[in-house]
Amino acid sequence: MIDDCLAVEFRVRNDDCPLAEASRDVGVEIDARAPQRRSDGYDLLQFRSTRTDRLTTHLDEDDRISHLYVSRTDGRSRYRCLSKQPCVVRRLIDGGLIVETLRYREGEARIFGTVVGRDVLKGVMEAAGETVGVKLERVFPLESEVTESPGQRWELTPAQEECLRTALEAGYFEIPRRTSSEAVAAELGISKSAFLERLRRAEAALFEQMFG
Repeated sequence: MIDDCLAVEFRVRNDDCPLAEASRDVGVEIDARAPQRRSDGYDLLQFRSTRTDRLTTHLDEDDRISHLYVSRTDGRSRYRCLSKQPCVVRRLIDGGLIVETLRYREGEARIFGTVVGRDVLKGVMEAAGETVGVKLERVFPLESEVTESPGQRWELTPAQEECLRTALEAGYFEIPRRTSSEAVAAELGISKSAFLERLRRAEAALFEQMFG
């Protein structure tokens, strides 16, 4: 059993990744999955953002991007494309980083992930040291004994947990809100009224357990 599993958070500035540049030039936040290296040397990029034709146009005009595909729901767009531009995130992954979340905003990337062991962290830091603008923001041990999901810990139904998680990731609880109830409902594949009812039930369950 591996006891030394570490959670890490990196901030990347001055990356010439197409998504970093697009977030700065268009002025949008981009939530991305870790890039997947293909056998032909290209990276498969999968990401989503608020619905805007400016982002699509910007990416479509980028010579480093090919095979751009966009699908849309209310307020959100999902993208898939190939990129031939090596990015900092790929170097960190090659060093041993397991990416959990990746967000681009105003030209910067925020990466939250895990590494298995101090030796792997050393390899990731060596990869980061070879690039400009990479900073390790936080590192802390994961609690290996905590294996339950938030829904199990707080006695939420799977649907309620999914509802809260999706709303949180989309920025529904931020001030001001980054998304609408219609957009979150579309992401969940349910109606707006069903989303709001599920959200209220989840909040009520949480508050009752927290405050008795």
